[in-house]
Amino acid sequence: MDQFNTPWRVTAAAIYTTPTDSRVYGTLDIDVTDAKRFLDEKRGTGVKITMTHLATAVLARAVAFDVPEMNCFIRRGRVVGRERIDVMVPVAIGGGEGVSAIIIKDAHARTVTSIAEEIRSSAEKNRAGEESKTAQNKYLLNRVPWPFRRPVFRFLKWITVEMGFKIKSLGLSADSFGSFVVSDIGSFGLNTGMTSLMPAAKVPAVIVLGKIEDKAIVRDGQIEIRTMLPMTGTFDHRIVDGLQIGKLARGIKRNFRKPAWLDEVPSEDLANCLFSPRD
Repeated sequence: MDQFNTPWRVTAAAIYTTPTDSRVYGTLDIDVTDAKRFLDEKRGTGVKITMTHLATAVLARAVAFDVPEMNCFIRRGRVVGRERIDVMVPVAIGGGEGVSAIIIKDAHARTVTSIAEEIRSSAEKNRAGEESKTAQNKYLLNRVPWPFRRPVFRFLKWITVEMGFKIKSLGLSADSFGSFVVSDIGSFGLNTGMTSLMPAAKVPAVIVLGKIEDKAIVRDGQIEIRTMLPMTGTFDHRIVDGLQIGKLARGIKRNFRKPAWLDEVPSEDLANCLFSPRD
């Protein structure tokens, strides 16, 4: 295999152009001391949950219950609401193949334990070569001759996103990449990272988790050592502005402060309070 032209790089070269889109960025340091204690307690009972699993539940519920108007995308110049909150979580699959993706459906209505189990199970299948049809599409573009890659990509995007049709044989639709993306770079030793908005995904946000570290924090005038998680978000400014980012941040902080709630299924009334999609 060409070590430089991996399937992802070939795909990226076909779909990305000069960055002239509406990206805006935001950073947030989250106190996850209580959350880490919760994870340690769960591991003590034999339940393996990572901060990525917890953050997936935190963000899904923050979008669903604090800023549901963020759960949408733009089609032919109009904002279209999504009917569900699915979260895309990239995972490393090794073997020189880079990353694959797992879609957690209805993540806001799931317990963090069930989310962790699904991510772990799906990651094992992906590493064994059993990726979903959507994830396998990076290999599809890799097989298309260079002059035709971008036209093929744009055609597929036009059919699925702009026209609203599904291509079942390829596992493609306007919802193939979920409502937003949660990516962990902290496992690679990186503190923060500004990422891109993948054009094919049509997601309003990509949230990046950095390296968790103990830091000296001032609380009530006293210096304390707290466990902090740096979080960076890339947002589509056509959908998200300071108001929505602020509401999202408040929901994230609240959910991390009560991690046990994330291992409970929300009440039916709360789970059904999503933004009503309109085309």
